[in-house]
Amino acid sequence: MRCEIVDVLADGRIVSPSAERNKGPITEILMHVLPTQGNVLEVSSGTGQHVLHFAQAMPHIRWQPTERDADCLKSIASWLAQAAPPNVHWPIHLDVHDEIWPVADVAAVVCINMIHIAAVSATEALLRGAGHVIAPGGILFLYGPYRRQGRHISPGNETFDERLKAENPEWGVRNLEDVGLLAACEGFELQETHDMPANNLSVIFRKR
Repeated sequence: MRCEIVDVLADGRIVSPSAERNKGPITEILMHVLPTQGNVLEVSSGTGQHVLHFAQAMPHIRWQPTERDADCLKSIASWLAQAAPPNVHWPIHLDVHDEIWPVADVAAVVCINMIHIAAVSATEALLRGAGHVIAPGGILFLYGPYRRQGRHISPGNETFDERLKAENPEWGVRNLEDVGLLAACEGFELQETHDMPANNLSVIFRKR
């Protein structure tokens, strides 16, 4: 998550402690909700630690990592170069606000820890873009902290929300019900939510 201390290795790999901690629990959920094969687009792949772990745990899925940040793109490429997983495409640039995304007709879109460190317009753009590229019946998976019915689910999340807004007034922990309404406008139905470590949620939508 934002505000944590990360390490940058000599080869450009960024090491996020939170990504290292949560990649296992997230993988367990993804193995439950994703199809057994197909193409999966990861939006805002961050350091690359997640997609590498997912690819190794789910070898029959082909993964496409994306980022808009140049340092993160370099980090993803460096992580992949170290392990050379055969089922991960080279990372490509994607800003969710782009009118046309560089990938289409995917089985799922996965987006982890993005929407709370971006303006609300990024959430709207993410859902709109995902609605265009996910095949009917496909999955949209979101992970991160959320409020439920306007309330924080823990004091820690409330403190985190205050820190985010102090850094940028457009950031903040979103209300899950608001995200659900925006998703419905793009043709998604909320299927499942799962409580996750550190007061996060895994949220699974299905494309109608």
